[in-house]
Amino acid sequence: MPTFTPFDFQMMSRAIKLAQRGQFTTAPNPNVGCVITQGETIVGEGYHFRAGQPHAEVHALRMAGERSQGATAYVTLEPCSHYGRTPPCAEGLINAGVAKVICAMQDPNPQVSGRGIQMLRDAGIEVQVGLLEQDAYALNPAFIKRMQTGMPFVQLKMAASLDGQTALANGRSQWITSAQARHDVQVYRAKAGAVLSTSQTVLADNASLTVRWAELPQGVQDTYAEQDLRQPVRVVLDRQQQLHQQLKLYAADGAVLRVAEQDAEVCVAVNKEGQLDLAQALSALAKQHNINHIWVEAGATVAKSLLQQQLVDELILYLAPKVMGSDGRGLFGALGLTDMQQVLDVKIQDCRMVGPDIRIVATPQLKDD
Repeated sequence: MPTFTPFDFQMMSRAIKLAQRGQFTTAPNPNVGCVITQGETIVGEGYHFRAGQPHAEVHALRMAGERSQGATAYVTLEPCSHYGRTPPCAEGLINAGVAKVICAMQDPNPQVSGRGIQMLRDAGIEVQVGLLEQDAYALNPAFIKRMQTGMPFVQLKMAASLDGQTALANGRSQWITSAQARHDVQVYRAKAGAVLSTSQTVLADNASLTVRWAELPQGVQDTYAEQDLRQPVRVVLDRQQQLHQQLKLYAADGAVLRVAEQDAEVCVAVNKEGQLDLAQALSALAKQHNINHIWVEAGATVAKSLLQQQLVDELILYLAPKVMGSDGRGLFGALGLTDMQQVLDVKIQDCRMVGPDIRIVATPQLKDD
């Protein structure tokens, strides 16, 4: 393992903080930050803001100018080695005369991982890898998952009363959670590449499924211009072809992808229960539409199916300080379990108050076949 100095840790931490500035704008590209130093002086820094625009290394090299010669570059992700919409960053670092590159992690794409590092080494540049690697992974869990598995990172959002009910027996549910919790949801939507719901949900609320700028935290509004925040793709499961152009869904900015058995942007099979094949749909969204990260807002049927098929990476559950009784509608419906060994286990990663509500972030634990 390479030996890193306290200054190295400080500079990579700075690069990671820079990368975080792109979390609302870079998808489907990863969040990447770069810091360039001469000795212990920062001479250049930058982050990737949007796909198709210059990468983090390019911004940092432009700022550093001639001071890049003999410098050290700290990058949160292995510099790219291929020509896409922009030239390879490894080549840019070589041409600038950088003497050393420290990467937090390798490119997660198995087809290109290590190539940028090898280009740099072949050019005589010293390369070290692994500084604050876990922090770098935390920047891009969805991008990493799609690169490694071909599937998107799926967050399932649910909201319920303290006794686990999502609606009264008559179906009424607005509003279980507070305005603060609903504003919190807007942040999650803004970070996602797509919001997935069902035609039943869209039709019931005439929902647009967009990010509402006015409901984002002041810190986000102060950091970004409204026009810079991309709207997530709206993905709607529409097996019965119920969507129509008069809905708010189509009046709002951003793409809409319908998922159905036929005559849709995403065509998938129907299983023996008459439901759309969710695994096939998620795979198509990742591979054909380059969607890394999907935020799911749907009812109990879809939620149950996603959990049972082990398609959920993270469960975001808002619990309101209300009691609605067992005659309400439950979170996931009947699971038909007969043994405690069948229970779906989750690991709670975070639990905090959002206004008067509790927000629980949990990771479903995969079961062996």
